[in-house]
Amino acid sequence: MTATGAVEHEDRLAGGLVVEVIETSSLGDRSYLASDGEVAVVVDPQRDVDRVIAAAGRLDVRIALVLDTHVHNDYVSGGLELARLTGAEYGLAAADEVPFDRRPLSDGDAVELSPNMQVRAVATPGHTYHHLSYALEGQDGPVGVFTGGSLLFGTTGRTDLLGEQHSEDLARHQHASAQKLAAILPDGAQIWPTHGFGSFCSATQASGDSATLGEQKRLNPALTLAERDFVEQTLAGLDAYPAYYAHMGVQNTTGPEPLDLREPVRAEPEELRRRLQHGEWVVDLRSRKAYVISHLAGTVSLGLDGPMVTWLGWMIDWGAPITLLGESREQVGEAQRELARIGIDKFAAAAVGTPQHLAVDPDQLRSTPTATFADLAAALDGDAGLLPAPAVVLDVRTNNEFSAAHVTGAVHIPLYELKDRLDEVPAGAVWVHCGSGYRATAAASLLEGADRPVVLIDDHFGAAAGAGVPMTDGI
Repeated sequence: MTATGAVEHEDRLAGGLVVEVIETSSLGDRSYLASDGEVAVVVDPQRDVDRVIAAAGRLDVRIALVLDTHVHNDYVSGGLELARLTGAEYGLAAADEVPFDRRPLSDGDAVELSPNMQVRAVATPGHTYHHLSYALEGQDGPVGVFTGGSLLFGTTGRTDLLGEQHSEDLARHQHASAQKLAAILPDGAQIWPTHGFGSFCSATQASGDSATLGEQKRLNPALTLAERDFVEQTLAGLDAYPAYYAHMGVQNTTGPEPLDLREPVRAEPEELRRRLQHGEWVVDLRSRKAYVISHLAGTVSLGLDGPMVTWLGWMIDWGAPITLLGESREQVGEAQRELARIGIDKFAAAAVGTPQHLAVDPDQLRSTPTATFADLAAALDGDAGLLPAPAVVLDVRTNNEFSAAHVTGAVHIPLYELKDRLDEVPAGAVWVHCGSGYRATAAASLLEGADRPVVLIDDHFGAAAGAGVPMTDGI
């Protein structure tokens, strides 16, 4: 893991071509830099383009072309800014109307980067109507394809981001696009998708870390199912996606502003207390293990060791003031970078230090009781030990997770809806859980902020049945 949160590796291909993979694991996405040792093309860069420029410098190659496969809904693109900084051309689908200069690309258009490398646009509608994939071609033909939100590892991109009314039509397009890629490219072609590594842009959970087109022909539903069956399966698997997606396409279409990662103004303890008293978002970036031991009352736990950016962006009212609270300047800086990727780049303040250091009064300090599913099973049988007996078990997972299996009698409110539905949580002590503990910790912090007695079940949901917790399969 680099300081910027990128995990990088590379695929070495025939003809001396190299594809550098730049991961953004917090959003479940990948960007790519492909080169022949002298020039490079970048596909689907995130907003923090310094990572891409550093990769090009390390390989000693010149970025000549920047491409986006589609107008992204899950992050702010760095394509326009990267092209501006490097002097590269910026390529987008010709059908996407934008106010800035770019190279318009349509199905079949080829861009020669050198005698050894070119990319060819392939129209692959489905994730969006104007979606393009880009086949990477060497001297002996195609060696791989950048598939964006089209063909992913074991699945495809979701088809409802342009509105539910388009999801069925786009699902049919998605099936046809996958079949098209399979027909025009060799089985040995590598697949380099942008989404599918935890991204909510994926229709269903992706599987695997790399793949060839031939491998996908044997396991990807878009290539193994008939169109009708694929459409039905795709639509049935769709669940809610983050609320901040509504703002991403707008920014990417109008042209994102350059990134500003200057440190926010510091909030001293008295100022911090004032913001907490006013109910502002003060986000504790430490791990949940540290949070439960001690934290400031009213803070929300969204540690950098999990998908902080997704859940904060999903839960807040867009434009609400945010104060970042970290143990170090580095933590605050990392959070800034993560949040800038979804267009949150203006902060009310930041604070650095331990809860004890940042508290004006010791009465501000809180701790959160924790339990396992074995503890829950015992408590439901009447033996809660020193913990408050559970009046309600609250499940904050997604709709699809709850539908698959849940604790019998549990109240279900997804985390992204909890702050607006706190009054629906029955009275009494709340034992809250999710799939692993991360979302449940965020939920516990919201419940504590509403003066509710809460016990955090910091455990994997898969352990519940074996621990003796009564379970219900399906809805």
